[in-house]
This record gives sequence, C-alpha cells and structure tokens, in this order.
Amino acid sequence: MPASLPAPTLPRRPRWRSLALLAVCLAPLLWPIQHLAERYYRSELASQNRQTLDLYVANLLGILHRYETLPQILGGLPPLREALASPRSSAAVDAANHLLKRIAEQTGAEVVYLMNTTGDTLAASNWDQTDSFVGRNFAFRPYYRDAMDGRLGRFFGLGTTSAKRGYFFAAAVREGEQTIGALVVKVDLDHTERLWGKTPEQLAVTDQYGVVILTSRPDWRYRATRPMSDTERSAVEATLPYPTRAPQQLALAETAWLTQNRDISETGWTVNLLAPYSLVERPVRSALAAAAGALLVLILALGLAMQRRRNYLDRIAFEGRARQQLELRVAERTGALERLNSRLKQEVLEHEHAQQKLVQAQDELVQAGKLSALGTMSASISHELNQPLAAIRSYAENAEVLLDHQRTEEARGNLKLIGELTARMASIIAHLRAFARRDHHAPESVALQPAIEDALALLAKRRRAMGVELVRDLPDAPLWVQAGETRLRQVLGNLLANALDALTEKATPRCLWISAEKTAEGVTLCLRDNGPGFTREALAHAREPFFTTKTRTQGLGLGLAICDTLMRALGGELLLANHPQGGALLTLRLRPARPGANLQPPEEFA
Repeated sequence: MPASLPAPTLPRRPRWRSLALLAVCLAPLLWPIQHLAERYYRSELASQNRQTLDLYVANLLGILHRYETLPQILGGLPPLREALASPRSSAAVDAANHLLKRIAEQTGAEVVYLMNTTGDTLAASNWDQTDSFVGRNFAFRPYYRDAMDGRLGRFFGLGTTSAKRGYFFAAAVREGEQTIGALVVKVDLDHTERLWGKTPEQLAVTDQYGVVILTSRPDWRYRATRPMSDTERSAVEATLPYPTRAPQQLALAETAWLTQNRDISETGWTVNLLAPYSLVERPVRSALAAAAGALLVLILALGLAMQRRRNYLDRIAFEGRARQQLELRVAERTGALERLNSRLKQEVLEHEHAQQKLVQAQDELVQAGKLSALGTMSASISHELNQPLAAIRSYAENAEVLLDHQRTEEARGNLKLIGELTARMASIIAHLRAFARRDHHAPESVALQPAIEDALALLAKRRRAMGVELVRDLPDAPLWVQAGETRLRQVLGNLLANALDALTEKATPRCLWISAEKTAEGVTLCLRDNGPGFTREALAHAREPFFTTKTRTQGLGLGLAICDTLMRALGGELLLANHPQGGALLTLRLRPARPGANLQPPEEFA
C-alpha cells in the first residue's frame, strides 16, 4: 500500500479588518439604490393603475350610455301616453305596467316608471312587488325637475322606497308641444363594484359633493372625502341622495396610499384608484436586499481572492507530493481495471445468450397472445352485434306490416333506420378490428346528450315492454367530452342493456335513473337502477372477461370488460357500486373537451 498523503498546512486567515472597513465604505451606496428603486416601482405601479382606471371608467360609461337615451325613446310609446291621458282607466294603467315590466326585463334596467305632471307615479315595472313605485311622488328629485324643464334628467341616489342605490335617467313625455309627464329609468350600479374583485388596490367613486358612492370598501361608502359647503349641504337635504343627511368625513392617510383619479364630466363624478404604498415598499425592500446581498458577495469574493492568493504557494508544494502518490495509485488501479475488464467480457457473453433466449420466449408469447385475442374478439363481435341485429329484425318485421297496410313513408323510415344500424355495426367491427391491431384513434369532441339519446332509442322498445320508468337529470347545455362517437355509444348501450337485464329479476315498479354533471375534473355520468344490485363477488370480478352472473344463453360476460377497456382507452374511468337506497350504480368519468360541431341528436327510432 502507498504511503498516506501528508497533511496540508492550514491556510492563514484573511485580513477581516480590511474587509469590514471596505463594507463600511460601500454601505452609503445603498441609499441611492433605494431612491432609484422607489422611483421605478412608483412609476410602474402608476402606469399599471392608469390602465386599470381607464378600463373601469370605460366600463362605467358604457353602462350609463346604454340607458341614457332609453327614456327619450320610450316616451313616445302609445300605451304610456294613453295612461297619462286617462290615469283613471285601470285598463290603460295596467297595459302601461305590463309594458314597462317587459321593457325592464329586456333592457336589464332596475326599474322603469311613468310620472305625471305633479310627480305622482302612474305606472312602474315593479307594480306587482311590495316596494312598488306606483302612487308615490318623486317631484322632489332633481331628475324630475330637469325632465319637466325639457332636459335629460340625471341623478344618483338611494331609493326612498326600495332603499337601493341607483342612477336615474329621466326624459319628458310630450303630446305635441305640451309636456304631459316624465319617464324615468333606474340603473343598478351594484355590479360595477363586484367587477373590481379582491385586489390590494381600492376603488372609490365620488360625486359632485365629494361623497363616496361606489367603492370596493363598504366602510368607505357614503363618506365625505372633503368638507361640504352650506349650499351643498342644503342640496343634499333637499334631494336625499344618501341614507344620511350629513355624511361623515373619511380620513385617509396620504402617505399610505398612491392615488390616481379620472373625472367624468357627464355625471360630475371622480373615479379614484388608491393603491397601498406597501405595493411599492415591498419590491423596494427586495431590491435593497438584493443590492446589499450583491455588496456582501463582492466583499466575500475579495476575501476569497485574498485567501486563494495566500494559499497558492502552499498548494504548489502540496500538488508535488500528491503527484507522486497519484502515480502509485494509478499503477494499482490499472491492474485492477484489467482484471475487471476480463470479467466484464465474460458477463457480456452471458447477457447476449440470455437476450437471445428472451427474444425467443417473447415470440412464443406474442403468438399465444394472438390466439387468445382472436377468441376474445370473436366473442366481443358476437356480443356487440346482437343488439343492432335484434333491432334490425324488429324494424324489418315492422316495415313488412307497414307495407301490407300501404304505409310506405313509415316503412321507408324503418328502412332508413336499418341502414343506420348496419352502418353502426360496420363501425363497431372497424373499432374492434382497430382495437385488435392496437390502432388507437385520437379522441374527438363528442356531445354526451345525443349519445345517451341514441343508446336509449336502441333500447326504447324493450324498456317500454318491461314497463321501466326512465328518470333523466341532464343539463340543457351540451356536455362535450373527449371520446370516440361510436365507442361512447357502444359503452352506453352495453351499460343500459345490463341495467334492463338486472330489472327483469325485479317486480314492478322498475326504474332507471340517468344523470350527468360537469365537475372540476371533467364530466360525470351516473346510471342507476332499482334492481338487485351487485353481489360482493360481482363487484370483485365484474371487470374480468367471461365473468357473468347470467346463464350461457343470456350473455358471455364480456359487456363490462369491454366497457372498462373502452373507457380506459378514452382516458376515462368506469366505477361500479351499489346505491345506498338499493340497486346498482355505475359512474362514468370522462375527460372534458371543447365544443365541437355535432350538436344534432340522432333521429328517434320507430
């Protein structure tokens, strides 16, 4: 054995006092870095909030502009003029009420109501509600006075009847040159607050009096952002736009918020976006920490450089001694490698011999698998084609009877259905052939409801003959899943046929439930019957080929095995269980897909 290496000499410590002095000299550089980072992040936050503020203002103006011209347009409707001309006619007032209700439902307005020249409400879209405006006088509102003066009335305030805030548009209803009343549209602005969402930035829309009317902070609502003059207080007491006559002052620390605002000249409002200063302080602290870390790394790098320079000479001597020791170790390792190489060659020869035997065994296993797959495929084709063949025979017999009675159109419909069933049989055979060749088709977007209707149509005659009640709970909107259209119908047909087979053992009433829903993971379809359900043995072995609880004349035990194989090929899952209220419960979990083009359900079978 070679002699051990001599212990290296301990490196001398660097001059840490010099490094500490250097750190003290470089520390003042952090102040301008902090100042520059603060200016940069303030500018970035202001630019981002400016775009957000523009989007919110545009959305708010879009909502108001949509209803702005509505009172002027609707004021010329004959039913409204007739109600103003004949206020004591219950028929005229009732027609106006129903018309205003339809207008409110179609336009999305909160309330639409009609007032006479004294400010009394004759008709309203909420005439049939407990907080109806009918019979109430709103002559004190500014929008009514503006409308009677021939101007478009605008006003934001809290409803004295409904206690709900909203924005009011009002326009005069004229008969020639004479003003006979006013039509008012109230717009609900609550959803504009909900659009803001949960963000650090806060929204506050103030009116011409400086009072917050829309905000993302409920505790700011109806708080004054500035002192009001005596004239403004009198206007507030006269028009009652808020739930209080004297709004409390909203105290906000100017140093805690970065504020940006936009004025809306049409309404006299100011939209304010307040961003907490912490959004700037956090990245500034991160930048300052990064700069301090960089300075620390620089100081440590200088210290390491000094340390490496001091150790350079010691390392040269150490490497000279290590080189001699290494030459001795190389000589020993060379001999060991030669012996290991000889042993490795022998192992490679043995591995090649074992590989040849493995290839031969694999060839024999593939041949045995082909013979097994051939038998399974034959049984699968027989099982899958029994249902369409039975349907074709039924339609052919029905067509013969229809032709005897000269009902050619109905017979032609049966023949068309026979053609569709033969096409389906060909598709099933093609898919079984492709399955045998391991030819995996790419999944496509398939609408689930039409596939269910197709499978039910194939078994409709048998279900009605058995007196099975069908209970559906399917959404109206199409549920799109990733599947093959023929394979999905094949799975549904097998599962529904098994359910009907189970119900033959039960006396009436017989029920079959079908429900589907869209979940976060995909689409879930549940099939349930009130039959005897699964036994413990059936739940353990139902997915195995040729396992069945039926007689040999009733089935081969391939249905659930084929369904399970097809579901796994489609990326889905088939779950078997018993329902707590009795009967079997089968759950299909399918992957979601984007909406496709196949929305038409199949034709109903005769």
